[in-house]
Amino acid sequence: QVYNRENGHIGFMLSCYDAELSYNHQTDTFQARYPPHGRRAVAIESGVPWERLRAAPVNTSPHDLHVSDCLNNLHPGDHIEIQWRRNKEFPYGWWYGVVGHLESCDGQENYCHCHTSGAVVLEFNHYSPGSRWRRTVISRKDHRETGNETDGFYG
Repeated sequence: QVYNRENGHIGFMLSCYDAELSYNHQTDTFQARYPPHGRRAVAIESGVPWERLRAAPVNTSPHDLHVSDCLNNLHPGDHIEIQWRRNKEFPYGWWYGVVGHLESCDGQENYCHCHTSGAVVLEFNHYSPGSRWRRTVISRKDHRETGNETDGFYG
């Protein structure tokens, strides 16, 4: 997988996507070939350095939702990755975020009960305040793909 697909493209910051990689021994970098999606053609990125690569975090196809078994253990401040895709034809990418507090919580550590709620707040602070992608809420118990053709699908 490649961090920050299409390096420098704001739409892919703090994400990871599957790619076919070719190593260039002369430059000690890789060429990433991202598969076509829907009407989009193959995207190719050259000069990808080692530090932007990683092994996939789970053994799940990028077209399948990975069902996590750790949602009950999440607390505000925990770092997470969630799958997101633009539409049903696209594969999932992994997006970095942080577990946040419920709106009903004042965020004080000694009084916070967010971890006992059936809902988990996910925050993506690299998006500006007010962005529709900045914050979402998922169910701890009923984990499934959620979304629409406007905002994309996550799980």
